[in-house]
Amino acid sequence: MASVLGLLEAREKRVREEIARLREESERVQAALGEAERDLQRLVDARVTVTEVLAEPPSVVTEPMGSAVAGSTVPRRETGMAATALAPDYQRILSVLESEAGREGMRCQQLAAALGLEAIPAKVEGLRSKAKRLVEPGWALQVRPGVFTAPAMPAL
Repeated sequence: MASVLGLLEAREKRVREEIARLREESERVQAALGEAERDLQRLVDARVTVTEVLAEPPSVVTEPMGSAVAGSTVPRRETGMAATALAPDYQRILSVLESEAGREGMRCQQLAAALGLEAIPAKVEGLRSKAKRLVEPGWALQVRPGVFTAPAMPAL
């Protein structure tokens, strides 16, 4: 009988180990299930929110038309168009060019100093590029190579 008890104890040990392994796996599956349920709820909430927003009439737009964000293109200047149509970096450049110091025209190194930037080549060339982007649509003038100013008259 001793060998039968030994066999039963060995089998009991194996079953206990299997139960422990299954409990660990069950905890892992429960955690994964909880995470999947949270992901599903976020998607459902997002879908409901988008549906509500799309159902609103178009006149409920809260962002003013014509405002720009950093990195956007420079719009063509038209009569009555405010500088707020420009991205913030371009607005700052234009305000310096429209100031007393910018009326005679400014080199990009002077422009960098007026904007509080270091007059290092990378900053100066970045400003030169932005100033040139303001010229074609009519926001600024290039009075001679490398010298920029604001137009004397209001928009076209």
